[in-house]
Amino acid sequence: MRKKLRVAAYAVCVQDGQLLLARSPAAGGGHEWVLPGGGMDHGEHPNDTVVRELEEETGYHVEVTGFLGMDSIHHVIPWRHRRKVDQHGLRIVYEATIVGGELRDEIGGSTDMAAWHPLDDVPGLTRVGLIDVALRLWRERPAVGRVEHSPK
Repeated sequence: MRKKLRVAAYAVCVQDGQLLLARSPAAGGGHEWVLPGGGMDHGEHPNDTVVRELEEETGYHVEVTGFLGMDSIHHVIPWRHRRKVDQHGLRIVYEATIVGGELRDEIGGSTDMAAWHPLDDVPGLTRVGLIDVALRLWRERPAVGRVEHSPK
C-alpha cells in the first residue's frame, strides 16, 4: 500500500468575535467549511505557507502572531484505480492577524468562497474536524501544542 505524508499549515484568524473560514467542495457532494491554509511546498517554511495560502484563499495579507500547535491524522483512504493509500497528515496551526488586502473568493483553487462567521455559529456549520481542533488550540493554548480529538 502506498504511504503518503502531507504537511500543511493553517491559521485561526478571529476578528470582532468572528472566525475567517474558506468553503471547499465536500467528498460526498455539497460544500464544507475549512480553515484557511494548505499544503506546504518543498523547501518552504510553514509560516510562509500559511501566509501564502491565506492570501490565495481569502485575499487577505496576514501576519503570523502565534504558534498554536499541531494535529496529526492517519487513515487509509481510497485512491486511484481502486487502490488505497495510507495517508498521514501533519497539520500545523497558527494564529494570524489581518494586516492588509481585501476579502475575496479564490478563483481556480481548492476553495470557492471565503467568509467571516460568528464564533457562536461555527458549531452549526458543515465543517471539517480541523476547525474544532484549531479552535480548541486557540482557546486552551496547551503548553504541549496538542489537544486530543473529541469523539463525534
